[in-house]
Amino acid sequence: MNKILTDELIEQRLKDHGISMYDGDDNALDKLQEKYEFELTDSYNRTPDYSIYTETTADGYEVYIATSGDGRNICINENVYYYDSDLSDPLYDAMFDYNELIYVDDLDAYYVQDAIDRAWQAYVDEMAQEVEDELIEEGYEWPNNEEE
Repeated sequence: MNKILTDELIEQRLKDHGISMYDGDDNALDKLQEKYEFELTDSYNRTPDYSIYTETTADGYEVYIATSGDGRNICINENVYYYDSDLSDPLYDAMFDYNELIYVDDLDAYYVQDAIDRAWQAYVDEMAQEVEDELIEEGYEWPNNEEE
């Protein structure tokens, strides 16, 4: 008798680990920080490994800086952003790039939640693949005529 692998079975195994493929998680940031060993903070009391903050240009425009370290070594071409909506990508990357302390001057900004949501989805996808691999090792198989 074949053991049939289903999305429902994967979801149940994920729920056993406190994760869901379909539901968000109010503690997503805490779980991500634990899994990937970083801290996201808006408190500048230690030297960060990565920083995202605003600066004002000499002529009064607000720009956004996203850079490694505490912001002393800024490359205009790579670290300065005109729109805060562009900050989601560098923050998302920083979460996975072995940065222990990530400073963000506004934790309530939209780009922060966007980066957290994307990182959570990547984490859930990674965990679902691990669970699927475990189930296959246990003898489960996807049905041959699976409908899409």
